[in-house]
Amino acid sequence: MTFREYKRRLREALKGGKIAEAVGRARSSYRKNIAQALEEFPHTLDLAKEVRRIKEEAISRMEELVEEARQRMERNHIRTFVARTASEACEIIASLCGRGKVIVKGKSLTSEEIDLREHLERLGNEVYETDLGELLVQLLRSRPMHLLAPAVHLTKEEVSELLSRFLGKEVPPEVEAEVRAVREFLREKFVRADVGITGANVVAAETGTIVQIENEGNVRLCSSLPPVHITLVGMEKVVPRLEDALKVAEVTWRYANYTVPAYVNLISSPSKTGDIEKVTTYGAHGPREVYCVFLDNGRLELSRSPFREALYCLRCGGCLYECPLFGLVAGYFGDRYFGGIGALWTAFVTGGLEDAAPLAYSCLACGRCKVRCPMEIDTPGMCLELRRLIAEGDRRPS
Repeated sequence: MTFREYKRRLREALKGGKIAEAVGRARSSYRKNIAQALEEFPHTLDLAKEVRRIKEEAISRMEELVEEARQRMERNHIRTFVARTASEACEIIASLCGRGKVIVKGKSLTSEEIDLREHLERLGNEVYETDLGELLVQLLRSRPMHLLAPAVHLTKEEVSELLSRFLGKEVPPEVEAEVRAVREFLREKFVRADVGITGANVVAAETGTIVQIENEGNVRLCSSLPPVHITLVGMEKVVPRLEDALKVAEVTWRYANYTVPAYVNLISSPSKTGDIEKVTTYGAHGPREVYCVFLDNGRLELSRSPFREALYCLRCGGCLYECPLFGLVAGYFGDRYFGGIGALWTAFVTGGLEDAAPLAYSCLACGRCKVRCPMEIDTPGMCLELRRLIAEGDRRPS
């Protein structure tokens, strides 16, 4: 992405002030909710420090832990793969899905990273995002604007207009009515689906357990109703022990604006039963086949660099609500990942120094993100160092 193209996008985003209005509403709610959550669960601050230590160990042992997780999963009848690149991950998942299938998909930032939905659609599959915000973005043929709230830039009035047009019936600009309309539309897709695809918030190597945090219930349906379930997970999500994974999960959901989430899913094998003569049979009420694809795509190289701290990110999205620029333009300050942390991920995972340059030079280095971050990631400091690398590579802004 050139600086010229980036500036054009920002100018478009600023028109009318609607994005700033929508993000402003979300920011107010987030600050109120996180303050209440930390007051109710004050141990979270100390737990976050412990999770930082867990992530430091996990990133230093990333390749080893992925191999340990794979061995345990295979013993648990989950077939595993390692994809070194985005294209390899798409090819693996496409081979598991086939063509002409109905696919339901839970929200997964890693799948956005590799343009998975678009790849599967080109093969003739019907692919439906089932997270409410992701579905709205899909219907707009747009892009997510926040790590956890993809449609944070849309007001309820805009959502009403979009759904009314798509569903062919009037959907009033009331949040409950809009949610009900989407639920009715997606229910039939869940039942018809041949494949469910989800991400993971964290994976425990010792047990091969996939941990998923959610509120809507769509991830649970994606991972339990279709006969085939595929999980795509970045290699940085693997931690040593199940107790570590649960600690990571709690800090993630607390800073992700969930005092307590509606659902925490733990998946360690395909569905199974041992009720007849204690003989274990796979494929009871849930999927008969479960697959897990671990994605590298630059993560291993990043883990060995001075910027490895970027891999500690829990994807809670709290930093974005505190970012002054994000408050004005939302996800237009970003590429696949957003804000200052997105500049780092663009540089080392999804793009390169040239693509990251506009984002790195947009960071104000104000430090608000670091104060909010449960991992205390020094995003401002790393963005300044990234600028130095860009300048030395003769990629200065023009």
